[in-house]
This record gives sequence, C-alpha cells and structure tokens, in this order.
Amino acid sequence: MVKPLTQDEINSKTDPSVAKQWDETTPKEEQFKELYKIIDGLKGGLLTTIRPGVGPVARAMAVAKRVGPDLLFLANHHAHKFEDLENDKTCLVTFQNSSSMDWVSITGKAVTTSNDDPRIKEVYSKGVNAWFGDLGDGVHTGMPEDPRMTLIEVKADYIAYWKSTSSFPGFIKEVAQASMTGQVADTGVNRQLFDKDIQSARDSGL
Repeated sequence: MVKPLTQDEINSKTDPSVAKQWDETTPKEEQFKELYKIIDGLKGGLLTTIRPGVGPVARAMAVAKRVGPDLLFLANHHAHKFEDLENDKTCLVTFQNSSSMDWVSITGKAVTTSNDDPRIKEVYSKGVNAWFGDLGDGVHTGMPEDPRMTLIEVKADYIAYWKSTSSFPGFIKEVAQASMTGQVADTGVNRQLFDKDIQSARDSGL
C-alpha cells in the first residue's frame, strides 16, 4: 500500500520520499545475500571510469567472477579504460534488471593485473576469445595466455541497491495509485552498505 504523507513528517530529514526509502531493519547478512542474487542473475553491467578532460565514461562489461562484494572483469589491456584507471582508480559498476526494476550501484577502486595473474585461467570461459580475436601470430590468440588478457578487480567501497517487493503489475498499480492520491509509492526496498559492512562481509567470507 502507498504510504500517506503527514505534515509533521515533511522536512529534509524525514520526507518519506527520501528518508523512508532506506531499509534499516533487514539484517546485513540477508542484505548481502539478496544483493548477490541480483548481481549473479544479471551477469553483466556497466563499468564506469573517470577519463581526464571528459568525465565519467561507461561501457558494458560481463562479470567474470563475483568474490563476495567484489567483482572481476576480463579485459584487453590495450583498451582506453586502462588509461583511465592509471589516472584515477575510482570506478562505478551498475546493474539493472529491466523486468523487475531491481538495480545495483557499486562504487569502488579498481585494481588491474598483468597476464601472469593465475585467476585469468580460473575465470576464462569459452566465448571470451570472441572479444579478443586470434591475430594469427600464435601469441595473440584470445586464449588465457594472450598477453592482452588482463583482469580488472573492483574492490567495493560503497554499495546501494533497490530490490522490488512487488510484481510488475503490482508495481504499475502502486505507482498509478500514488500518482492519483499524492502519496508515496511503496514498491520495493532501497539499501546501502558502507565500507565497514563490506569489509565485514569479506572477513566473514559472505
């Protein structure tokens, strides 16, 4: 049901369209598990880097592996994103499910590796070579040993995500009702996980 607004609630800290959107009651362990379910179900998202003289630049990337709250991406080290990351390690990874409207935003720092990283062989899968190509020189083959193939590891610092709690028809009904009545639509839960929460999840193996 939509949440009615009352006059004494409306200020910069308690306006329910802002303050009540954050889920402060669900245990962190459950929040992380539901976060992982969203990410693992989507596999691919947008990796945004900061480019000098331009600003944020995003591109679609497939997640090679999720390790707790952190993400691994296979990438060609000749790509411009590596130049971006040499200047600024700050990055943003976003995901959105167009069916459920669930979304995830992960702000963090990127760590890049060389082709010597043994995790490349661990996360490599058939089909990856389609994005690298075989240059026919016996070296740049698009296989794990290809010197172009490197890893970008995004270490999360802050995570925000929204999880739908209604079906799509229910979502439409709730939004329509809120629009007609002037109330606030209640279609899901917004959650945020801070550095201390994220580090605790790493430490516990969550």
